[in-house]
Amino acid sequence: MASLTIDFFHDVVCCWCFNISSRMRALEEEFDLDVRHRTFVLQASRAEMAARWGAPEDARETILGHWEACREVSDQPTLVDIDAMRAAPFDYPHGMIAALGCKAAERIGGQAAHWGMFDCLQRAHLGEARNIADIETILAVARDLGFEAAAFRDAFDDPVTAQAVDADRRQARALQVRSIPTLIVRETGSRLINGPREDLAAQLRASLRLVA
Repeated sequence: MASLTIDFFHDVVCCWCFNISSRMRALEEEFDLDVRHRTFVLQASRAEMAARWGAPEDARETILGHWEACREVSDQPTLVDIDAMRAAPFDYPHGMIAALGCKAAERIGGQAAHWGMFDCLQRAHLGEARNIADIETILAVARDLGFEAAAFRDAFDDPVTAQAVDADRRQARALQVRSIPTLIVRETGSRLINGPREDLAAQLRASLRLVA
């Protein structure tokens, strides 16, 4: 039985989630955690992107400014390629298509598959400047991960997958999740303060003492 269950709310487009995901992978093994992945789509369409960020060129520059701050404190800064995304020939992507891809993977292979898809899509987005709002990018990453193409596409297109994304959004609203990454310890209801691996580990040890 896992020592703690962590609900991890994240969006593939979020550079801060990239930093936390790799740290949580290391801590999952160290603390025997059960990490449950929850999609939290910041903007779900081009229209929502425009409403939040304005013109596409303005959106790109503002968001890449966040990338710069994130890269400065990343454990893997070489995997965040700001110049490549600045030169990409498409508008900065929203996160809905990638969220559906993560939930399709989860329906086929469970939480581990969701996490694997999430990490690979983040690398495609942050490190390779691929368009994760394009279904063909999602399908290509799924093939690279070993998913059978027809089965994955069926899961992606199934309305139940979109309902699962919406269910995560409703859960986030119920828990008053307003930003990502958000990490909630189910046993205590506490939220981990995002930071370096050592800080996260200290918070997990504190949580373990509370439930001992």
